Parts: sequence; structure tokens; C-alpha cells
Amino acid sequence: MSHVKDAMVPEPTMLADGATAQDAGRLFADSPEMRAVFVTAKDGRLVGVITRKTLVREVVAAGRDPRTTPVGAIAEPPLYTLDPELPIDEAFRFLEEHDAERVPVTEDGRLVGILSRSGLQRRLAEDEPPPDLPDAA
Repeated sequence: MSHVKDAMVPEPTMLADGATAQDAGRLFADSPEMRAVFVTAKDGRLVGVITRKTLVREVVAAGRDPRTTPVGAIAEPPLYTLDPELPIDEAFRFLEEHDAERVPVTEDGRLVGILSRSGLQRRLAEDEPPPDLPDAA
């Protein structure tokens, strides 16, 4: 495992930018463990991300109709993205320095995966050789 592409989670949960807030709400209702849904344009380009908080703030509190509000209109642009060819040690340092848990991985603007700091930590730990144990005398 030497690059982001080797450690990323491919095919994250996505919605097309023309899907509605109601569609996003259904996704969240069907998968309570899901924290975010990535919104993409028809060409696969990353538009942004929506969370439950986004739906509450941008639809419910704003008085919008969830059946007609497109997620592309309320998606929040990601703070950061990573390139799939970035060396994994640089990506790990980036995640640590920016205190980022999950960062979209994009190639030419298209969403290709997600890099999770906790997932990366587990995978790196698996790759580490076990420490030498002192001989028991």
C-alpha cells in the first residue's frame, strides 16, 4: 500500500445533483450509520457533500420543499480533496494536520473514492511488523 488509491474506499454513497432532498433523507433513514452522502454531476464531477445537518439547515429550517429541492443546490463543497496518486504517508500527514476524518479522493474533479483516517490507521497498523518481544528468561 503506497498510494491513496490503494487505501481509499471506492464507490462511496453518492446521489446525482438532480436528486431531491427527500431522496437524501431516505438514504439517511435507510442507513442510520451513514454520516454523509456525496453529490456528483452527470459527468461524475464532485459537487459537494450533504449530511443530516445540511438537510435540517438548508431544507427544513429554510422552509424549502424536500420533494423539489435538488441536492446539488444544497451540497456543501468539500474542504479538501486528495489525489489518488498521492503517497500514503503524505496523505496520512495531511489528514492528521487538518484533523480530517474522511476526505474525498478525486481524479480530474471526478469522485473516485474516500480516504478515512481511522481506516487508514488500521491498514497501516496491519502493515507494520510486530515489535520484537524480549526473550523470557
